[in-house]
Amino acid sequence: MRLETEKSLGEINESIDVSSKKSAWRRVIAFLGPAYLVSVGYMDPGNWATDIAGGSQFGYQLIWVLLMSNLMALLLQSLSARLGVVRRRDLAQCNRETYPRNINFVLYALAEIAIAACDLAEVLGMAIGLNLLFGIPLLWGVLITFVDTLLLLYLQHLGVRKIEAFIIGLVAVIGGCFLVEMFFARPDLGALSKGFIPSIPNHTALYIAIGIIGATVMPHNLYLHSALVQTRKIKRDEKNIRKAIRLNILDSTIALNAAFFVNAAILILAAAVFYTSGNQQVASLNDAHELLAPLLGNEWASHLFAIALIAAGQSSTITGTLAGQIVMEGYLRMRISPWMRRLLTRLLAIVPAVIVIWISGEEKVEELLIFSQVLLSMQLAFAVIPLIHFVSDKIKMGVFAINTITQITAWIIAGIIVMLNLKLVHDSAYSALQSTESISLKAIIILGEIALIVLLLITIIYPLIIKRKAATETIHNAPPLEALDQIQTQPFNKIAIALDYSDKDIIALQYALQLARPDTVLLLIHIVESASAKIRGDETDDLETEQDKKILEQYANLLQHKGYTTETQLGYRNRSVAIAAIVKEHQANLLILGSHGHEGWRDMLLGETINKVRHLVSVPVFVAK
Repeated sequence: MRLETEKSLGEINESIDVSSKKSAWRRVIAFLGPAYLVSVGYMDPGNWATDIAGGSQFGYQLIWVLLMSNLMALLLQSLSARLGVVRRRDLAQCNRETYPRNINFVLYALAEIAIAACDLAEVLGMAIGLNLLFGIPLLWGVLITFVDTLLLLYLQHLGVRKIEAFIIGLVAVIGGCFLVEMFFARPDLGALSKGFIPSIPNHTALYIAIGIIGATVMPHNLYLHSALVQTRKIKRDEKNIRKAIRLNILDSTIALNAAFFVNAAILILAAAVFYTSGNQQVASLNDAHELLAPLLGNEWASHLFAIALIAAGQSSTITGTLAGQIVMEGYLRMRISPWMRRLLTRLLAIVPAVIVIWISGEEKVEELLIFSQVLLSMQLAFAVIPLIHFVSDKIKMGVFAINTITQITAWIIAGIIVMLNLKLVHDSAYSALQSTESISLKAIIILGEIALIVLLLITIIYPLIIKRKAATETIHNAPPLEALDQIQTQPFNKIAIALDYSDKDIIALQYALQLARPDTVLLLIHIVESASAKIRGDETDDLETEQDKKILEQYANLLQHKGYTTETQLGYRNRSVAIAAIVKEHQANLLILGSHGHEGWRDMLLGETINKVRHLVSVPVFVAK
């Protein structure tokens, strides 16, 4: 087995040192957080329609379905957390290392479609919420959701704990809104308690129950959770790993119970308000919002519903983008800037929403919301099945592999979820076949369904029949000790130092001199950033260019007096591209950059030279702080 070195969510991986907390209580608190980011996927706008339909048509009778689906989700998310804690790999990375390349590409494509579909539901949910609360047209509401790209980027610069705090705040807003709604609605507690006794009144109730379960477990959450738990740095011994697993299960239990409360509150609200008043046809978000105020006699009932919907959409969109980063880096080993990642994810959601609203009108939005849930259902099996395979593998998981009872329970849950979701996909395909006369379109639909089943069988069978390679990977991933004898040190023949004529230059040069040998050449680089230089490049001859050249020569002269060999080179236009080009042209084998330490909005405003340059060069980059 080839050992991998890349880390999931590398920017924040092991960024929280749990062992550094002095008190036991603080160490426990430090573990809590990842599951809250995951939990928002269980209360996103895509779940609301099924909860409203279940409550308005059958009262409290289907609340047991919500509880059962929550228990299913709790087990699967705990398995996802276990995978990340023990193997320090996320689900996408494990898939890449297990399945053939072609299968992995299909799994990657399905995962990206699922994330785009989830983001579509969140975009529509926020747009509907803005429409209900402020009367903003849905088309404008969809376009407004594009602005939250700035919010996510800002939160990412602040660190993972700030993201978790923001999400917890939004979850509190959602829960608070529905707590007040419960006060307005005054549900029948006796009838509510009977709803926890399993029963399916009729075929329609069964269909809604399938929808509730199908909309509960989100595939991108399994990728997300296996990566987020790795933000905690723990000691890699058996005792601390077991403790981390227990605390992550606790984190999942608290967070997913909060999600259960929200989903149950939506169903209870629909039952207490619509079912008891005879409005059993209510199934859409718009209808629910319009009827809440007159039926409860309080206009705040409708306002709180819309506020909770906006908060649900905003919280889910942040976690969807993180999941997109995990999937792309895990399957493809490819990183793109947070700006581009967020832009692509949001455009994939906004473009179809804008097209549908523009062509078909706002009345088609609910259908688009349902379609997004069908797309999510298609991908779910391809996340759940590999996850169970991986956490059951005693070779890779060692003593932390799940026991037989847990395996049986997980496979039963996987079977239920897969069958229900396949039924949803089949029903959607059947409806599409009935509504079209095009033979070619029918052939595409049938072939697509067959391909989905074949891929599902490969996903199930391949890990079972593949001939296991010699297990060279251990829990600690330690290299063989004899490899240390074969390490050969290579001197840096030419060290490039990027200078910006600030006090950070002294620090960068200090490290360069420490790393340099007597025969090392120091390549001094400065990028001219005058308006003329950005336009004319190396043809510019303005005053700033002349001054920059003189200062660079002064640096070189001082270093030459100390006995070092130097070269100088000015660059123009784009800082990152110019630095990378100079390093390549002069064949430097180390680049030193000074860190300015700015973050947050200043990082966005002033630029991120270091992050951009390190992706453009093939030599090591040393950041001097």
